[in-house]
Amino acid sequence: MTATVTYLHDERERTAFDSNELKAAMRSLAGGVSVITAGVGSSRTGATVTSATALSMEPATMIVNINRSSSTWPIISRYNHFCVNVLSALQQDVASRFAGVGGLKGADRYNDAEWFTLESGASALRGALAAIDCAVEDVIERHTHAIIIGRVLSIERSEGAPLLYHGGQYGNLSPI
Repeated sequence: MTATVTYLHDERERTAFDSNELKAAMRSLAGGVSVITAGVGSSRTGATVTSATALSMEPATMIVNINRSSSTWPIISRYNHFCVNVLSALQQDVASRFAGVGGLKGADRYNDAEWFTLESGASALRGALAAIDCAVEDVIERHTHAIIIGRVLSIERSEGAPLLYHGGQYGNLSPI
């Protein structure tokens, strides 16, 4: 059996809708929370995302989606590295800081947490469930975002429960 794939090539075939509908629909999906870090020294910055995922195991690669209007995009582009810090349920304060809560920007977002430097030069959060150090391999710019493909250089791991994001709120796993 052969699957048929249809691509929309004609602008007239697309359905118009309010982009807030997509945002609301995606909030229905519970996702793991990561902080993407990039840069060195006083030019460090980062962002909280639920859009980090493994692309391939062989070779080991990751994908992150970053808004091109964010302060994180030019730093990733300049340094050609990033770290995916998979947050534990105990690290909601870090997620909030890197999401811009409290108005902190750039290197100030790194305050009140313990960080160490990885092979690429990116910062890793001590106690994160995983810190995945990546060198930028490719970038695909589409619409408002850059899809960044990173070759995995190293991985640090810890134990714990993951921080989740659902319906516009942080949470964690509870037994069913």
